[in-house]
Formats: sequence, C-alpha cells, structure tokens
Amino acid sequence: MARPKPLSGLRVLDLTRLLPGPLCAQHLGDLGADVIKIEDQGRGDYVRPAIRNLVNRNKRALCLDLKKPEGVELFKRMARAADVVVEGFRPGVMARLGVGYDALASENARLVYCAITGYGQDGPYRDVPGHDLNYCSLAGIVDETGNPDAPPALSSFLLGDILGGTLTATVGILAAIVDAQRTGQGRFVDVSMSDGVLAHNVLALASYNEGATPRGRGCGTHTGGNARYGLYATSDGRFISVATQEKPFWDALCDIIERPDLKDQHAAVGTPGAPVRLALEAAFARQPFAYWQKRLAASEACAEPVLTLAEALEHPQFVARGTVMKDDAGATSFAFPVKMSDFTCRVERAAPAPGQDTNEILAEFGLNDDEIARLRERDVV
Repeated sequence: MARPKPLSGLRVLDLTRLLPGPLCAQHLGDLGADVIKIEDQGRGDYVRPAIRNLVNRNKRALCLDLKKPEGVELFKRMARAADVVVEGFRPGVMARLGVGYDALASENARLVYCAITGYGQDGPYRDVPGHDLNYCSLAGIVDETGNPDAPPALSSFLLGDILGGTLTATVGILAAIVDAQRTGQGRFVDVSMSDGVLAHNVLALASYNEGATPRGRGCGTHTGGNARYGLYATSDGRFISVATQEKPFWDALCDIIERPDLKDQHAAVGTPGAPVRLALEAAFARQPFAYWQKRLAASEACAEPVLTLAEALEHPQFVARGTVMKDDAGATSFAFPVKMSDFTCRVERAAPAPGQDTNEILAEFGLNDDEIARLRERDVV
C-alpha cells in the first residue's frame, strides 16, 4: 500500500484570501491535509483567477456567511472537527464575528489557530493596513536594494507576502500541530508579515552588529559593493549573475573570462566605476548571452545566466527535479518545493470555484439535504 501523505488525516479551515494565506494552506493541502477553502457570499477571494489557480489547488470550497448566526454556529461545528484554522483578517475581526480563537478554543482545545496580518496582533501598527512593499520597507530591506544612483528597486518576488506570510505561517502552524498532537492543547499562532521579513534580514543585521556604518544602497557585500557579486551585461543586452564569494570560485571565473590577472582582486571594492568592476563589465560585454550561457554551464565559477521565467520553466535542472508541473488542461504550476521519501506532490484537485463543494462538505459534518436546503434558502451557504 502507498504510504499516506505526511499530513493525511488533518483538517484545515482556510478563510484566507489573496496570496500569503492561500499559498500557506495549499502547502498543507499538498502535504495531504484536507483543506476547506471558506469564502463569504459576496466578493469571496477576490484575487485574480490566474493567481487563484496557483495557490488553491488540493482544496475543497465552501461559501459561508459568518455575519449570520446560523453561519457562526455552522463554523463552530466545523471547527470542533478541525485541526487548524487559518485566517488573514485584520486583528479583532474574527472575534467580533464570534469565531475568534477564544471562542473556537472553547469548542476544541486542540485547535491550532493561525492569524496572518501585516503587523501582528499588537503594537502601534496593529490596525494599520499594508502590502508587501510596506513590510519590506519597514524591515530595512528596500533601502539596500538597487543601484546607488537610482531609487530603491522593486521586485516581483513578494518577500513580505511569501517569506513573511506564507512560509513563516507554515512553520508556525506545523510546530503548533506537533505540540497539539503531543499535549492535546492547541495554540494561537500570531504571524506578522513585517516581523517575518525583518527576522530574516540576517546579513544586514550582521553588518550592523559589526559596527558598520550605513552602507548605502548598492554598496553592501551582496548588493553591489564587491565586483565578485553582481550582474554583468552581455554584448546583446542580457545579463550574467556572478556570485564568486569564495576565492576558488573567483579564480575559476577569471580563467573562464580569460582574465587570470584579476585573481588577486577577489576582495577589491566593486562599486560602479571601480577598476575591477569595469574589467568584468568589459569581459562579459565581448560576447553574447548564448556564448556565456554555454561557457558557464555547470562550471565551478558560481556564475549563471539571468533567465526569463519562460526559460526557467524549461531549465533541465528544474525539469529533472519535477519543480514545474502541468495540469490536465496544460496549465503550468509549481510543485511543492520540498522533496521527501515516499512522497510526490500531485494535483489531486484543481483550484475550486467558490462554494463548489458546499453540499459534499456539509454532509460530512452531519447535515442532511433538508438542512442544507434551508441554509441555502437563507443565504447562509
């Protein structure tokens, strides 16, 4: 018999919307949990469809009006048989509806309840709205990103949402599940996306602890302050990433670009205009992208081509690892990124439409057809 998935037998009630929470719950679903996506009767999860399809697979869907007493009672009934609740509303919203942690924990002591917010459940920013860029700005990350003579750079990879929200919440939930299984007592997991990114801004804090003066944008070890770590244009206007932090890798790069005379410049300052940076810029500008891509492939130089997403999806490394998947309709998605023995990430269910599994789910919680019909008549579900 096939071995059950790591989280088989766990039930997760997912009330989140947009990106951080839904992707967290999808990770739990990929690992085998029964994830029920619960949306309100109005806008529901208003993320655009292409994102919805990528962060809500392996879930079932239910529409439920928590502003009605019947909806509150039904949700409590579901929480009594659940292991995890994940929500992403502003602090206090769920409590005002009558389904906050205290109310649900009184129904189910082993329940793990995770609230994902921008700034956490306390502090002066508790009720302040925000988005990824705001969280990364307050955490000191944006200030160091980009070139010295330009504004801070923006990124399409949302560190605040994904690192601060999705991954931090996933770790907290899994830790609390282990504890609940051991002790029978659940926990309230308070995830602040701004805390999540600040707590992982390790390199900047290391420099701070060393007493370094503010380095300025584009002047840090990993943001342009050394020629050995940066981006270099090819003759046809594309880029090569160089990350030769250790001397042997730098030496290998110098041989590949036919500049062995630079080997003693490994620690040289490499801000724009510095001689060693100009030398590397000139070397890479001599040949087109395809030349360097072939020359650097699987080398010891820690230098890689800067790929487009379309190119990355076809890269043989990701193909070999199964990191990219296609569903039955041919749409591209990402597999769960952790490999483990006796486990393969599969799309058991495509992202559901709002409320698509309402009858099936309610029947599992003991409601008969007449009860479900009455709830539908009153627009509770």
